[in-house]
Amino acid sequence: MQTMRRVLITGANRGLGLEFVRQCLARGDRVFAGCRNPAKATALQALSADHPGQLTIPPLDVTDEETIAACVEAMRSQVDGLDLLVNNAGIYPRGETPTTLNADTMLRAFHVNAVGPMIVAKHCLDLLRAGDHPKIVNISSKMGSLWWKEREGGGDYSYCSSKAALNMLTRTLAFDLRSDGIIVVALNPGWVQTDMGGSNADLTPAESVCGMLEVIERLTESDSSKFFTWEGKEHPW
Repeated sequence: MQTMRRVLITGANRGLGLEFVRQCLARGDRVFAGCRNPAKATALQALSADHPGQLTIPPLDVTDEETIAACVEAMRSQVDGLDLLVNNAGIYPRGETPTTLNADTMLRAFHVNAVGPMIVAKHCLDLLRAGDHPKIVNISSKMGSLWWKEREGGGDYSYCSSKAALNMLTRTLAFDLRSDGIIVVALNPGWVQTDMGGSNADLTPAESVCGMLEVIERLTESDSSKFFTWEGKEHPW
């Protein structure tokens, strides 16, 4: 039974990413917490002081391939494999209407929410292939579900469409990595009390991440390419 997993978490300085770091450290994982400005990530720095040798905070901007490559090289110098990649970094442009849509805003959302996770995964492939039951987990949203959108109405163009794109990319990547034994899934974390979700949300970050980690632990190769809720139920696309 593996006692220490080697984990990379993107967007790790706040919200769900920070909670993933906390809970992965608590269970004994070797954690790489990627964020754009480690020097200003005070919560991560405090965790690093409390977990010497267990947490590394590499600079990582998922829209900047040079920082992605440098992050992976930093990991490669410290571990010989990666067991779990959590593509968590995301942005949520607000207030979009058909008359206010902005191409740069939409492209930025697609870059962070959909393209970035794929480029991070690309650079991590060699380490993942050397991992123990390796998994790529893309943090998606019910708002990326066409089924959900049909019932809930319009708006949120950039966020919803970029998460729908992430879902398709998850499924595509899962098929291409099946022969490598790398499991790839999308996870809906639920409506969570973060800066993105707001204070009225249903779940605390701790509840959501605890559930998601339980789902991740139970994943088998037959689950690859699927979309799950934080409780482990298959999510409608």
